[in-house]
Amino acid sequence: MTQISSPQFTPLQESERIQSLDVMRGIVLFGILIMNINGFGLAFGYNNPSVLGGDTGLNLYTWMVSNLFFEGTMRALFSLLFGVGMFIFLDRLMKKGAGINAADIYFRRITWLLVFGLIHGYLLLWVGEILYDYALMGFLVYSFRRMVPKKLMLTGLLLLSIGTAWYYFDYQKDLEWYTKVQEAEVAIAAGQEPSKELKEAKDSWEKRLAETSPEMMAGYTEEMQKGYFSVVKHLAPINFDFNTKAPYREDIWDVLSMMLIGIALFKWGLLSGEKPFSIYWIFVGIGYPIGIAINYYEMQLILDAKFSPLSFSESNITYYWGRFFVSMGHIGLIMIFCKSNILIWLKSSLSAVGKMALTNYIMHSLICMVVFTGVGFGLFGKLQRYELLYVVFSIWIFQLILSPIWLRYFDYGPMEWLWRNLSYQKVHPIRKEFPVTLVALQKE
Repeated sequence: MTQISSPQFTPLQESERIQSLDVMRGIVLFGILIMNINGFGLAFGYNNPSVLGGDTGLNLYTWMVSNLFFEGTMRALFSLLFGVGMFIFLDRLMKKGAGINAADIYFRRITWLLVFGLIHGYLLLWVGEILYDYALMGFLVYSFRRMVPKKLMLTGLLLLSIGTAWYYFDYQKDLEWYTKVQEAEVAIAAGQEPSKELKEAKDSWEKRLAETSPEMMAGYTEEMQKGYFSVVKHLAPINFDFNTKAPYREDIWDVLSMMLIGIALFKWGLLSGEKPFSIYWIFVGIGYPIGIAINYYEMQLILDAKFSPLSFSESNITYYWGRFFVSMGHIGLIMIFCKSNILIWLKSSLSAVGKMALTNYIMHSLICMVVFTGVGFGLFGKLQRYELLYVVFSIWIFQLILSPIWLRYFDYGPMEWLWRNLSYQKVHPIRKEFPVTLVALQKE
């Protein structure tokens, strides 16, 4: 009887990787840290510099530059790259004849990512954790894998539009709420008793403002400077709130939309650097002017209103479109960088960072846990917004040096290796196999 051998399903090999995606992944990972560092080092200071971190001088300029170029766009690109990565993963398995096994491996991979996300959020103390959200949206991505690029793009843009409509109705509710607060204040100023409805609106608005009061921020900061288990206990309810609300309120419009748009762009060959320079310059020439104009408009709304909650709510209406167009500009510029012959050494290092994106992402949290919480130096709340960038640049330099060195001797980053083993249910070698002749020469 002839025995038919089953195909071998193995992780992506070095020769199969697309360097432009690795370089982009490295750049985006670093860009995400520019925003995440505010969550690592400041209580409720991610978007609002007037709460903590400073809103004047260098601190204000830091916030302005971040909001124009990085806020939302790095997360959008990371979502885009994740969608592309999962599509490549599935497509490669299917082309190797995996059949239904491809789905088994894919969903096992996604399930373990969800577990990593929960550990990352609850035990590694990062409330801005995104892997959990990517896993949930990754379950949905599977159903779109065979959709043609045009439909993928239209579906992604439709999701962005729905998210925009939701933000619009949120703003209308906030505007109605704030109008009642003003009516209550007018009545009180005139020596009149406001109605029960107006009084309740005023009380709830004041309660909302109290959440970011100096007293609350001082208490939050004090908790973050305590020991490990105290911080775990303090952050657990916040993590739970994120994990239960965000998937329904934000992730479908924020994350899934960009995953689908990413797959569309990849299928069109736009993310592998194979298109001419002129195409990518169009991305830059259209994406940046439109996106930056939208982001500037939002920023002025907030500045003119002195960082009021209502101004942030109003700025959300156009939020998805500012980040979308700036992200397209980023893609164009990154692809031009990848296709050019400049800074070859930097591209090589960024590519190494991108190949170890999961490891380096988790490393951000480990380093920041030591720097900011009571586990280590306890610097939470002690650095101004612009000073947090010193930590960012230090981590960048460290990972630009460490990642290429690690990959000189190993095929995968530690987390990538673990994820592959769990996905394929097989232990893969992690050390590089050097040629026998080289080994012999070293011994001599």
